[in-house]
Formats: sequence, structure tokens, C-alpha cells
Amino acid sequence: MSPRVITTAAELRAATVKLLSAAGPGPVSLGLVPTMGALHEGHAALARAAREENDVVVATIFVNPLQFGDPRDLDRYPRTLDADVELLGRQGVDLVFAPSQDEVYPDGEPLVRLSAGGLGEKFEGEFRPGHFDGMLTVVAKLLHLAWPAADAGYRAYFGQKDAQQLVLIRRMARDLNFAVEIRAVTTVRTAEGLARSSRNRFLSDEEADAALVLSRALRLLEERARRCKPLDLDSAVALVHSQPLVALEYFEVVDPLTLEPLAFNCRETPFTEDGLALIAARVGSVRLIDNQPLKAEPSKGQTDGQS
Repeated sequence: MSPRVITTAAELRAATVKLLSAAGPGPVSLGLVPTMGALHEGHAALARAAREENDVVVATIFVNPLQFGDPRDLDRYPRTLDADVELLGRQGVDLVFAPSQDEVYPDGEPLVRLSAGGLGEKFEGEFRPGHFDGMLTVVAKLLHLAWPAADAGYRAYFGQKDAQQLVLIRRMARDLNFAVEIRAVTTVRTAEGLARSSRNRFLSDEEADAALVLSRALRLLEERARRCKPLDLDSAVALVHSQPLVALEYFEVVDPLTLEPLAFNCRETPFTEDGLALIAARVGSVRLIDNQPLKAEPSKGQTDGQS
């Protein structure tokens, strides 16, 4: 069944109250899936996770101007509302909130915004100044606009694909006492391993094939980490550099909570901690990001302290 598309905050509030009331009696919950549209299988996975865990599911589609440093990028961002609604409907989404810019920012661009602080200045923040401030500002607004009744549970769903964004949203919710559970959904990939992204549509076949080196390099680190081997980050970087169509911007292993580089020597010291490998590169004219959580899985002998 096709979800109901609504465009105003007042309609959203009335519709969620009605659906949650119908889902009772007893404990009920609302799942929110914030998006900017141009949806793909990665977004579908978010919606499915929300559907499995909640009584009511709301997806938002809003191209947030605060996240774009270059107005031309904002203009070029794909708007595919009809196809997006169809995709969300197949996942069982109840409501699609697709507000206008005036509805979200009725007084124009907000004078008061959230700041991502130091966490938002590194990695993606270095290449996209102000991006995370704009992202947190709109996510905070969307969380408030979709907030369910006081006695309902509340969860919001974000992809592991945008790892730095996920870290920042979790920190925002914790620092500002948002009574919402932030749920991460594993990165969805093509059969070949390329992380799903709205930007992939701009890759030629040759570039899409070249871009697979990003996930191969991440899998190399993941396998070494799992076996408690030295990560040898230099060799993974060299693998990316071996692909002439790919221009590496950064490749780092960090703490998954603070995004600080891990203290151990990734090149020589056996990996024994949890980590997060972050990578960004340009493939032709298309900029791609990817990441891989790293987790050591010591053998029983290692755990028992045996040789």
C-alpha cells in the first residue's frame, strides 16, 4: 500500500497521533527514517529495520540547503519524490513527510544552529565546511517535528555508511538529552561490494568498477583486524593508489566513538581493539565515502593467554 504523503508539521502531528492511537492499547513506538530523497536499497534497509521494530514508521524526504556549501550542488541533487514514495511503500512505511523549505525554515535560514564542534571539523568536515552543522540542525528539527506522544517509544534510523554523521547524531542525542534511540543499520552494498549511494548513478561503468578498490581495501583491514593481526594500513593505502581512476583523500583508522586516531601502531602492533576505518576518494568527478567497523576476534588460545 502506498504511504500517505504529507507536507506540513501540523498534518504530521495529527497523522502520527491517529496511527499510534490505533496501534494501541499497550506500549507503542514510532520509527523515524530521515532522508534527503534519491532513495536506493540502503534507504530501503533503514525503512525495513524501522518497520520490523515499530508500530508506526515515518520517513522524511527533505533536501536540506544547510548541508550544501555550493548552491550548484544543491541544485544538482536529484529530486525523485514519486519513485522514493514507491520504494518506501514497498517497505511498509506509513507516512512520508515531504515538507517545503518554507515549512522547515519558515523564517528563512535559521539564525540559531547546532554546532558539530571538533568532531565535525575533521574528515568529511575538512572537505565540506559547515556540512555537519547543517545536518545536525535539520536532524534536530525533524526529530522534534515527528516526536510521538509522551507514552510512545521513539527510534530514529541512520546508515552506518555515513559513519561520521552517525557518530555526530548519537553525540547530539546524548549531549542534548534527546529521548530517542539512535539505531544504526549496516551499510548496504552491491553484489560486487560497492557501498550504495545516491552518487553512484553518476559513475560510468569503468568508474564503478574502479571504485570497488575502496571496499577491497576496507575488507583487507577488516580481515586483519578480525584475526588480531597488524593492520598494515600502508599496504591498504597502496592498494587504493594502484587504481589510476581513484584519487584518495583520506584513509584512517579511528576510535568509533571519538573519531580520534587509535593510539596503537596500526602498521606493526597486533590489533586488539574496536576501531573504524574511514575512507574517502574521488572516482573521476564523483566523490565517494565508505567505512568499515573493525573488531578483533581473539582465538580461544589468545583469550586464555596461551601461546
